[in-house]
Amino acid sequence: MEKILVVNFGGQYAHLIARRVRDAGVYAEITTPENAVEKAREGEVKAVILSGGPSSVYESPSPDVPMEIFELGKPVLGICYGHQLIAKKMGGRVARGKGEYGRTLVKVVARDPLLEGWGDEEVVWMSHGDYVEEPPPGFEILAVSENGYIAAMRKGHIYGVQFHPEVNHTAKGALLLENFARRIARVKESWRPEDHIARIVEEIRERVKEGHVIVAVSGGVDSTVTAVLVHKAVGGRAKAVFIDHGLFREGEPEQAVALLRSIGIDVIYVDAKERFLEKLEGVADCEEKRRIVGETFAQIFTEVVTGIRDARYLAQGTLYPDVVESGAVKGADKIKSHHNVAGLPPWFKLELVEPLREFYKDEVRKIAKALGLPDEVVYRQPFPGPGLAVRVVGPFTREKLAIVRKATKIVEEELSKAGVLRKVWQAFAVVGDDKWVGVKGDRRAEGYVVTVRIVESEDAMTADWSRVPYEVLERISSRITSEIPEVTMVTYAITSKPPSTIEPC
Repeated sequence: MEKILVVNFGGQYAHLIARRVRDAGVYAEITTPENAVEKAREGEVKAVILSGGPSSVYESPSPDVPMEIFELGKPVLGICYGHQLIAKKMGGRVARGKGEYGRTLVKVVARDPLLEGWGDEEVVWMSHGDYVEEPPPGFEILAVSENGYIAAMRKGHIYGVQFHPEVNHTAKGALLLENFARRIARVKESWRPEDHIARIVEEIRERVKEGHVIVAVSGGVDSTVTAVLVHKAVGGRAKAVFIDHGLFREGEPEQAVALLRSIGIDVIYVDAKERFLEKLEGVADCEEKRRIVGETFAQIFTEVVTGIRDARYLAQGTLYPDVVESGAVKGADKIKSHHNVAGLPPWFKLELVEPLREFYKDEVRKIAKALGLPDEVVYRQPFPGPGLAVRVVGPFTREKLAIVRKATKIVEEELSKAGVLRKVWQAFAVVGDDKWVGVKGDRRAEGYVVTVRIVESEDAMTADWSRVPYEVLERISSRITSEIPEVTMVTYAITSKPPSTIEPC
């Protein structure tokens, strides 16, 4: 299949590039700088994109690619760090500037197929300190920023852009990437994730030729799709296990198990609530909470498999945002551990099977629809593996767990009534140690502060806070303070990702 190769220099946005290219119906594959030339030589690769990254081209060492990648005759597009790397390698000059961050206006000064459909001025998303002070010999400047920096340049089949076309904040960024894939690389073949179900099933079958596969399920779309795919591949050798860690939303375990059984997946239910809660009691550090949950999951799975003859594998619904945030991608910073990626202890013996590891949430939903899963599974909101434990900030207590569970139910109920719940990416409540003096029943009361978090996103790599109508927020606040005696104040989180993450810890 024709494809675009994305060279990952370690930026948190790197895989968004591949995702945007896929949105244009063109298959994109990720590779490392070390393997870039070898992969780029493949006949199916029609073009190469060099991603952004946290490094400076003047750091030692810093990510690099051989000059050969520019000499293959295939179109190359450098983004941010990739743009600066092109400039440095080809005789331009990169310098440290005042930096550009966030929405920035750029002016198109030369027309080019890359910018087909762009106006004379467009808003883009910048995130850089270094900039190309002088382009390499023979390069034409296509666009400049409001600060006078080179925003886009070209020489022959080689392009560079200083901004990030892969993020939603660049208004016509998706169009630029589509122009590069279709007009410049001339990729004709179309790619849809749901078309690859048969390939995924065959890959699982090849990987798991003997022995049983334990499938960790939670009722969410990722683990449910994983369970269905594994069952298609190995049939009765797939054993689904639902571990109730006591950190789910209200009524969720019962609903999840019933739903899985209704679509033909037999589930082994394990009640481990007390085991998890006892270990978490009093723990304040976020990473320690994640470690405890991950290790306890592993211990219980290990115990479960002792009763299943020849169990060799553990299948999980790991997605790429989990992988990149856990620092599993070379050059990427570790933001937080995910129990299904970096939280498993070194003694864990089952071999991991992660058929959705390179997919994003919206792509998994397309696969789920193609598999015929019900909408209540397809559109179920993402839920962290450590559950409500990561929405209790500070020392973990059962009181705070009960508060966040009740408050989250209220948030979901009110958004559902308003017809908003399915339109947002995630909506939940968070509670910490902060207290606020209030008045309840004409008496002074001191209670917890609950923060409501509602965000909109496509893939969890970036997210924006949702502009929920004030009257909906008012109903949420009123219900939380009246129905949960321990709460006297409700706040609303309006910070996007980045700089924040979606979950509090």
